[in-house]
Amino acid sequence: MSLDNKVAIVTGAGRGIGEAISRKLAADGATVVCADVNVDDAGRVARDCGQGAWASPLDVAQAEACDRLISAVTDRHKRLDILVNNAGINRDAMLHKMTDEQWHQVIAVDLTGVFFMTRAASRVMRTAGSGRIINISSASWMGNIGQANYSAAKAGVLGLTRTAARELARSQVTVNAICPGFIDTAMTRGIPDQIRDQQVAKIPLGRPGQPADVAAVVAFLASDEAGYITAEVINVGGGYVI
Repeated sequence: MSLDNKVAIVTGAGRGIGEAISRKLAADGATVVCADVNVDDAGRVARDCGQGAWASPLDVAQAEACDRLISAVTDRHKRLDILVNNAGINRDAMLHKMTDEQWHQVIAVDLTGVFFMTRAASRVMRTAGSGRIINISSASWMGNIGQANYSAAKAGVLGLTRTAARELARSQVTVNAICPGFIDTAMTRGIPDQIRDQQVAKIPLGRPGQPADVAAVVAFLASDEAGYITAEVINVGGGYVI
């Protein structure tokens, strides 16, 4: 599943799942643009990736910033083959305590940011007649206590994925979504031990996933071998969602 000569953008590339995705795509031969609101983290990942990888600051909640990044990538490389919409935040609170700001912040990054990047990339990919868009949703789209904002955003990503897949299919652009379950990242390591143990107990395989588990599926969907797969939602959670 070589990605030689492919150009990929990964948002939220500075750590966690985004970092693992960037490293995997680079290892498979792609030139990766590591985009993150924290450009220092993105720069570290890009340096480690090699393969001509480079970093760019990006706030996906800003439409103009998304448009500028797509333009910069196409100006520099004359192509864009892969977009991985991974950037996301959480601002958890019980529904009756959630503030307007907590709601709007998560929707802006986790859903609207996916729309902004997908819209900008689709213009390039439609013209090229090829492309891969891979959206990172979450098993939380099914609903999770304390995550009304996050669950709503991640459910919205699935609807956006399926609509974009229908619209872009005639241009041979595939659009798919991945729903990670409980993945071992810095974010989940900060969860109280009792809650973490409860989550792990729900996983039939009996362990948290690793960022590399998600990255492997992204790499497949980005490859030529996945050219007949579109509008799919793939759970990567050890059986967390059955």
